[in-house]
Amino acid sequence: MTDATVISAPRPSSRLAAPTVQVFIRDPDSEAVIRQSLNNLNVRDAGFVSGNIDTAIPALAKQPSPRLLIVDISGIAEPVARINELAEVCEPNTGVIVIGERNDIVLYRDLRYAGVAEYFFKPVVGNLVTRACNTVLTGAAEPQPARRGKLVFILGVRGGVGATTIAVNTAWHLAETRQRWVMLLDLDLQGGDAALQLDETPSHALREAIEHPERVDKLFLERAVTPVERRIDLLASLEPVGQKIDLDAQAITTLLETLLQRYRYIFVDLPVSAASQLMSALHLPSVFVLVSGATLVCARDVARWREWIGLNTPERTLMHVLNRHGAPDGLPDAEFVRAAGQAPDMIVPYDREIALASILGIKGTQKCAPLARGLAPLVRQLSGEQTAPSRSILGRIFR
Repeated sequence: MTDATVISAPRPSSRLAAPTVQVFIRDPDSEAVIRQSLNNLNVRDAGFVSGNIDTAIPALAKQPSPRLLIVDISGIAEPVARINELAEVCEPNTGVIVIGERNDIVLYRDLRYAGVAEYFFKPVVGNLVTRACNTVLTGAAEPQPARRGKLVFILGVRGGVGATTIAVNTAWHLAETRQRWVMLLDLDLQGGDAALQLDETPSHALREAIEHPERVDKLFLERAVTPVERRIDLLASLEPVGQKIDLDAQAITTLLETLLQRYRYIFVDLPVSAASQLMSALHLPSVFVLVSGATLVCARDVARWREWIGLNTPERTLMHVLNRHGAPDGLPDAEFVRAAGQAPDMIVPYDREIALASILGIKGTQKCAPLARGLAPLVRQLSGEQTAPSRSILGRIFR
């Protein structure tokens, strides 16, 4: 971190002085990363103890609390309960960062609700730890750019439900009709067809950005992105099917953070296979759009994804778009709602004109009035416009 705030130790007092930072960590790799992060912030009086939260609770019950506590919960059966016990022995102004082994968005949300400043799963990433420590120690959130884009993840719960068509056309509409600067990012590096729908040729730039995130800067983006129209750009790769490609969560997060400073909207066409690898990216403030058909298996998967992602928060909104509503293979509305657990937030009707237009990609779908009408509620939601009319229609359909 550049221009880091220098953190000074507390002034001596009549009682035993606590270190600025106290760390209870078991594994040496995590300890090394944390030590380097604190050195980057000029913290010179950090205390390190080999242990976890079970070690921290009795120790902190007998000594003053640090300004920042970093504690390991690896192997703990009920980590949230133990965090609540830890809170009982810590002073109220102690900031807590938790390190664990579980890549679990529900655990992350529960720990944040319990008052934890941040949760990282191993292997921990140095720059993320540095940023979180700096935020706690300086007592203020990191400064954000004056303008920051809106991140939109679009995930089809099953193949063939039309998630890419919805991503491409919603992005296109915001760029061409609403005159917003839009980036479309296709994270299916071996089978994605966002470029195909936009009649563009994918490059290898996205793979390079993922494998070498340190190279992602303004110059790289100017060379790497594919301009589709004046206000919409594309980042997509089509790699050989036989090659193994790992989507590094930190690399994707770094790329998204950079794009959020340059574009008003970033649409991420997210394949199911990649979602579980990108937990830290899914923690970013965003709109998460599930796309499904009306079949029984889609209804089941919508319920599973809702459970995995969790409830809406002030920073993240989950929405469900039911595509091809009224198709011959779909469930009756009441049965779909019963299987999915709740009615969809928006619907795109089954229409022969949409199906024929989709074959032609954006050249056909941009002129398809039924698709435009179906996507209008999603566009209004993303652009912050009133959505009451679409909700009343849904109420009549899924009553």
